[in-house]
Amino acid sequence: MSLKKSPIVENLRKTQMLDLMSKQKRVDGRAFNEYRPITIKLNPIQKANGSAEVSIGNTKVIAGVKIATGTPFPDTPDQGLLVVNAEFLPLSSPLIEPGPPDEDSIEVSRVVDRGIRESQMLDLNALVIETGKLVNCVFVDVDILNMDGNLFDVAFIAAALSLATAKFDKKIVKEDGTEETQKVSLPLRLIPVSVTSITIGDNIILDPTAEEDSVLDSRMTITFDEQGHICAGQKGGSVGLPVEQLFKIVSISKAKAEEILLMIKKVVENA
Repeated sequence: MSLKKSPIVENLRKTQMLDLMSKQKRVDGRAFNEYRPITIKLNPIQKANGSAEVSIGNTKVIAGVKIATGTPFPDTPDQGLLVVNAEFLPLSSPLIEPGPPDEDSIEVSRVVDRGIRESQMLDLNALVIETGKLVNCVFVDVDILNMDGNLFDVAFIAAALSLATAKFDKKIVKEDGTEETQKVSLPLRLIPVSVTSITIGDNIILDPTAEEDSVLDSRMTITFDEQGHICAGQKGGSVGLPVEQLFKIVSISKAKAEEILLMIKKVVENA
């Protein structure tokens, strides 16, 4: 979501930014490929199976995972369920009003869901208890607490960390035929990472602030798996991307994804 200002203000801001970028500078002094500080707090929601509060700069998101049993979808009887929902809290921005989910919250939930699903982060087949009848259902709720740009990446990291550190009760059949309940982790295959960039003129910058978002030409969010393969992408903005620029975005984003993944893995290992 971009700050909504008058065209005159946007044009003045864009002119100022383009002038700075011609000198390889950004308004806040960062390099074009530099992220703001990333802070992570695990398990802030005690009643959730897993949760994480993540900030990138002033953008803050909290995500929680709840695991329950239910029936599978008719067309996927051999898979558990993954459901992602996102909500903008009214306190997150002066632009947000109470009410049902709007197109922005729907877009956030779809980007997070698609990245997790297409990367095959979760082994959905392993969530089956009885094929066609009973499966584990994984619900991921993402709440946006404060908005200052790059919402997709903050939401994605929070959701991924919530899933990677979640625990739930599972009945285990022992060798003697008796059952016992154990706390187990979700069946993870890998941890994906999303990287968001925007273009302003010919310039490509990562982790845009809300101010930078408000004058973007295009936006690209790319999700990578642990091998650096592209799993999903989301294009935004009114201007198209030339092939050469798109390839450059992919290259820059892939390098940053590797960097963020190392940080996330350390957090998970120390959880």
